[in-house]
Amino acid sequence: MSTISPLRDATDQRDKLTSRLTTSWAGVVAFMTVASEGSFSGAAHRLGIGRSAVSRSVQKLEAQLDTRLLSRTTRSTTITREGEQFYENCRHGVEKLLQALEEMRELRDGPPQGELKISAPLGFGRKVVAPLLAQFRALYPAVALELVLEDRLGDFAAERIDVAFRDGRLEDSQVIAKRLIPMRMLVCASSDYARLHGLPTSIEDLALHACINQRLPSGRLQTWDFKVDGIARSLTPASAIVVNDPSLAMQAVLEGQGLAQLAAYQVCDALRAGMAVTCLNGLAPDDRGHYLCYLSRQQLPKRIRVFIDFMTTGIRALDLDCSLLLGSRYPAMPVPKADQRLGVAA
Repeated sequence: MSTISPLRDATDQRDKLTSRLTTSWAGVVAFMTVASEGSFSGAAHRLGIGRSAVSRSVQKLEAQLDTRLLSRTTRSTTITREGEQFYENCRHGVEKLLQALEEMRELRDGPPQGELKISAPLGFGRKVVAPLLAQFRALYPAVALELVLEDRLGDFAAERIDVAFRDGRLEDSQVIAKRLIPMRMLVCASSDYARLHGLPTSIEDLALHACINQRLPSGRLQTWDFKVDGIARSLTPASAIVVNDPSLAMQAVLEGQGLAQLAAYQVCDALRAGMAVTCLNGLAPDDRGHYLCYLSRQQLPKRIRVFIDFMTTGIRALDLDCSLLLGSRYPAMPVPKADQRLGVAA
């Protein structure tokens, strides 16, 4: 005796239901259009399909219902009493569905509107992204914004993130990543620190200086990355201070607490004001960037498309890589004697 597995039976039932619903929907649309237009030819013209296709859809629906909905003669088409009842019962549901479809078209093709959730790293989000949001809102007041600042990588689907700014090297192949600008990493110190303690001229000299490190969300310390003779080099110097926010690291730098390796956007203002200097610029890595990420290029709502375009233009217009300011204003000084150096905690 042959048996049918429960899984196969359930699959067959779903397939039958799907087929039935597909047939019913096409038939309902065809029937209601014929009823509204008063003829199969009028319905075919409105739906953009052949008259025979409309007729077949209505016939399948009638066979499924085992009820005649339309009376056809060579001269006219009229709706039956059963057809009138079916039409009234379906009308509100179909109108709701058509309204929903039209609203989706307006979201895509009409003025940008709706909610937009943005994720960004603490430093870049606070210093670069947030100041541009007021201008975006002035251009698109119907778009409601939510900005979430966190250094961990959020889950686009689970957290309903529309766009995310990410820094460094991207390894997530599941998202579309648009590179906005290069991410230039600078070793910096305050002008006062440079006068008092000199600046390193090699990676090895970092061991002779107080260094400000950053704690990542994973719990480990962020490495200092360099490129020496074309070869990537990474190290974690001994810590004088450890913080978990790049803006706090920059604040400690300006207070003369030591050296830090930071993204250029954190340092540019202080360089322009003469409050900070940089060193080891020729050893900076060149494989990083600031990226704007989203899940798919296909079927993007208009609010996301205009946000991507706005941020791309706005961020690229800013001088965030300090290209004209790189280099210390002070020559590298001799390393002070041991009793003059700042204390360094392991």
